[in-house]
Amino acid sequence: MLLPIYAYGQPVLKKVAEDISPDYTNLSKLIENMWETMYEAHGVGLAAPQIGHSIRLFTIDTEQIEKEEEENPHVGFKKVFINAHKIEESGEKWSYEEGCLSIPNIRGEVVRKPFLTLRYLDENFVEHTETFDGVNARVIQHEYDHIDGILFTDHLSPVKRTLIRNKLENIRRGKVNADYKMKFVLK
Repeated sequence: MLLPIYAYGQPVLKKVAEDISPDYTNLSKLIENMWETMYEAHGVGLAAPQIGHSIRLFTIDTEQIEKEEEENPHVGFKKVFINAHKIEESGEKWSYEEGCLSIPNIRGEVVRKPFLTLRYLDENFVEHTETFDGVNARVIQHEYDHIDGILFTDHLSPVKRTLIRNKLENIRRGKVNADYKMKFVLK
């Protein structure tokens, strides 16, 4: 089932999400709906707060990026991350243009470290500790930010944030075109 993506301004996007247990109600159906919603919106990641659930859950499929960027191959993956917690970020920071399904039609350069070590549970609640790098690490960092109540716009320079202030307010009010269903603060 396609779910509405919560737009910039929704309070759930700024909350630190809670860990969940294996008996979380309808978890497998929620994950299935997240995949469907993410693909319909042409995203590579989707965090539970973006669909109104303040829980530490996100889905990522970077295999799509791998197919698009043939000159810059990497090992893409498709994974569910539950109760993820950062262990370490390392390396020399690098800038990359990011966007967000909750903030349509706005992109910006975000500086992040290229290596991320994460402890998380998969959809079967099996624990993993893995180190990710490059674009994979960046996509995880972006979605991880969502479960910590951080948006990519929070990483932008003060000048860039000032330049996009009116666009963000328009998104909050529902004055934006997106190719997918969204839930706005005000209509």
